[in-house]
Amino acid sequence: MAEWPTQPKVLGTRVPRVDGPAKVSGQARYSSDIQLPGLLIGMILRSRWPAARILRINLDKARKMPGIKAAVAVQEGPRIVRFYGEELAAVAGVSREACEDALRVIEVEAEPLPFVVREEDAKKPDAPRVWEQAPNMPPPRVQETGNVDAAWAECAAIVEGFYTTSVQLHHPMEPHGGTAHWTEEGLTAWISTQGIASVRDGLAGALRLEQSKVRVITEYMGGGFGSKFGPGVEGILAARLSREAGAPVRLMLSRFEESLAVGNRPSSFQRIKLGAKADGTLHVFDYENYGTAGIGAGQATEGGGGGADLPMPYIYQVPNRRIKQTAVAVNAGSARPFRAPGHPVASFGMESAMDELAVKLGMDPLELRIKNDPFEIRRREYKIGAERFGWKEKYRKPGTSPGPVKVGVGVASATWGGGGSRNTRGEVQINPDGTVEVRLGVQDIGTGTRTVAAVVAAEVLGLKPEQIHVKIGDTLYPLGPGSGGSVTAPSVAPTVFDVCTRALEELQKQTGVSDARGDNWKTACKKLGVNPLTVQGRWREGLSSSGVGGVQFAEVAVDTETGLVTVKKILVVQDCGLVVDPLTAESQVNGGVIMGIGMALYEERVMDWQTGLVLNPNYETYKLPSIADVPEIDIILLNMPERGVIGLGEPVHIPTAAAIANAVANAIGVRVPSLPITPRKVLTALGQVPVRRSSAT
Repeated sequence: MAEWPTQPKVLGTRVPRVDGPAKVSGQARYSSDIQLPGLLIGMILRSRWPAARILRINLDKARKMPGIKAAVAVQEGPRIVRFYGEELAAVAGVSREACEDALRVIEVEAEPLPFVVREEDAKKPDAPRVWEQAPNMPPPRVQETGNVDAAWAECAAIVEGFYTTSVQLHHPMEPHGGTAHWTEEGLTAWISTQGIASVRDGLAGALRLEQSKVRVITEYMGGGFGSKFGPGVEGILAARLSREAGAPVRLMLSRFEESLAVGNRPSSFQRIKLGAKADGTLHVFDYENYGTAGIGAGQATEGGGGGADLPMPYIYQVPNRRIKQTAVAVNAGSARPFRAPGHPVASFGMESAMDELAVKLGMDPLELRIKNDPFEIRRREYKIGAERFGWKEKYRKPGTSPGPVKVGVGVASATWGGGGSRNTRGEVQINPDGTVEVRLGVQDIGTGTRTVAAVVAAEVLGLKPEQIHVKIGDTLYPLGPGSGGSVTAPSVAPTVFDVCTRALEELQKQTGVSDARGDNWKTACKKLGVNPLTVQGRWREGLSSSGVGGVQFAEVAVDTETGLVTVKKILVVQDCGLVVDPLTAESQVNGGVIMGIGMALYEERVMDWQTGLVLNPNYETYKLPSIADVPEIDIILLNMPERGVIGLGEPVHIPTAAAIANAVANAIGVRVPSLPITPRKVLTALGQVPVRRSSAT
């Protein structure tokens, strides 16, 4: 098996992002930036009913409107729509104004149906069914190990808690959509996606085209967080409109549409009963959970973005455990995978219960975790982080911080896979003038994939990263992975290593230069004559692995008069195998932590139970962390080259919300068991405002 260099010159150095200049100068082209002759604008007509039987859609008037070049229905014939915002039809025209006028004259004959959008309402036996042939909330799936009922008598301490998390919206800065151009040769689509290959396959299947007739390009994309793997209804509609109009069509969703139809993180309602022996050894775990993935709760599981099953008991080993999980369907848009699906929600529930148990046992919550954590690396990370953070000095009995603004600390941890894809392929072209092109059918979703490829190529070839031209984001290039599950870096790095190693060997063989690296590079390249050297390679065994831990410590200040929570500091201790480029790795950590702060304190989809409408569909009303909310983020990366490259994007997001929640409980001496932790919830926990019925979103 291959190994990384033991004395690298480029690997592990702080290399600025190779795509940075293009982004800050505005030269980077996103899917909405594509300009083609005759370009039309596409827009979608969406259901204004949360549930309805659509009897007829008439597009005749729309087609006759000035400036309209195409109009299509999503589906011919009668159908059922199940959420406000579900796609009905689409038009393409010379301007947005023309499209808006055309959408208004589309005739839709419909019979409104009963609907339900709150989990607590959907659970009731007489609630309207989201799916006619299935109950909204089926019986739970049950897993049981050991003897749960008998084990309670053997416990020295038992805690019970009910922990909830809200539905979150992905809300990437760049909305879903793209530009489609259908010609006699086939379809070319510039799509904002995390998977150019999966979008190509999805378009080909939906449009009944050969895959060779579909080309997908993603030069740059502005965030997806798990919601952008397929073409989506919007991508398919753009292609159909282009075919009918005989012109390219750009169809990008509005911020309002983003809140309705392109994914979300399921909610959770977790009831946990946890018991331990006198020495702190976890002994029994009884768990019930349900949540909603909208209409997806009636069709799939959370791992696929549909349901609400969580990986419980999270991280810790418990010999006696009973786990009951189900999902409840409501009339809302379906969930999709959301950065580390299931794990941040599971971490919040489990880590909250662990802190409550530590208080009951009279133990330091950090020591309780170290005692029960099976992962040796993470046990080491607790100790490294505790010393850097000053845990012994900062941790105090919950609620004993003096004054109206109370300070507290908390800790939580994560686990993730992050391995690479064996199917990844790559290509390198060495030109006679010494320039190098690396081609990969992968996309850079903002995580620095171009930079990772350039660093690895430079290391193998003895060059500088700026001498490597990385070309990605095109299905014409060798097959690459979708960017999800933190697989991109551990897929790309071994592949680039392999193809560059092969190319170097072939260059030396063809030119007779025994060592073409470094100072000999250009001399060797000139001997190629007029023809460049092109070599293909694939993912190589031994250069990546999977399985990482990660620990985070949080320090917060809670104003007990206003309920405001301010995060003062987050310390991250994370392993990710070989750190290819600390700059891009730290950027991933910062992004994951900031997103975790949003989950902890701000993010919550709010729906109107009477209309099925999302009431906070934009950045003004759907609260996200701003730069003023970002605390000091201290990062310790454990560099372990012997483990190879392991993905980092998701594990650094998982424990942030749980650590913050534990810090808030430590500060005020009472737990806020529901995310996001808003000022009202803090004051309610302190008994300063009356408890009100929660309207589940």
